Amino acid sequence: MKDIIIVGAGPAGLTASIYALRAGKSVLLLEAKNYGGQIVNTPDIENYPGLKHVSGFEYATTLYEQAAGFGAEIEYETVTGIENGEVKTVLTESGNKYEAKAVIIATGAKNRHMGVDREDELIGKGISYCATCDGAFFRGKDVAVYGGGNTALSDALFLSNYCRTVYIIHRRDEFRGSDADVQKVRDRENVRFVLNSTVEKLNGDPVLSSVTVKNKLSGELSEIEVNGLFVAIGQEPDNTAFENVVTLDEKGYIDAPESCTTKTDGIYTAGDCRVKEVRQLTTAASDGAIAALAACSRM
Repeated sequence: MKDIIIVGAGPAGLTASIYALRAGKSVLLLEAKNYGGQIVNTPDIENYPGLKHVSGFEYATTLYEQAAGFGAEIEYETVTGIENGEVKTVLTESGNKYEAKAVIIATGAKNRHMGVDREDELIGKGISYCATCDGAFFRGKDVAVYGGGNTALSDALFLSNYCRTVYIIHRRDEFRGSDADVQKVRDRENVRFVLNSTVEKLNGDPVLSSVTVKNKLSGELSEIEVNGLFVAIGQEPDNTAFENVVTLDEKGYIDAPESCTTKTDGIYTAGDCRVKEVRQLTTAASDGAIAALAACSRM
């Protein structure tokens, strides 16, 4: 039996493991895919304090090696549930059961994809899901934002400070974001609107050079030359396996305060999988530290 099991080996989970191990606790990380989470797809990180430039892969690898150096164990298993009790039992798809005194859920959230051919291929080569992470790399260039909610509008405002032209491609004729944000975007001279339209094709090799969009009313196809496409059509958490031990909001995120505690004693959460205003690398690391210290304090 371990002191702490951490579900997810992204920045939040790995940070939590470092804090717990330094506190003298035994730690097991359970990860469904690869360590590092979404950050491994970011070509260059330049907004993390103390690191001028590092690739997402380099950052994730260094973080993993740091955790492993302190004694973290990692098993690549898909977690299917948690049984509550004085001892927590974590169930996996393979049928294995792992026991711990406390569990930290750090499964993150995945960006909702467009489902267009070559989308995955062009991630980091023109396709991005985080304007604040990657927008500065497109300074003076033409870009597009795909989406119509508050995130898309905020991304367009942010990008308009760096980019020559920002196209907002939205499948409807009205935005789902706040009226105030819509007006702010309309006031920017370098923002163009492509409404009632969907992205149908991604062009360019080896990097993105344009997108083909389809007008839903006329069926007409047109090509927009851009160097970057920022996809802002939402994120999807994957927390249904834990709904017996945590409270989920209407979008499926774990309802937990800044203390990272849940409704179940001994079960904590950290990172993008929980309800929060800002989802960044720094906030994931912060959550990991908070959750680990909270878990350690009960032992």
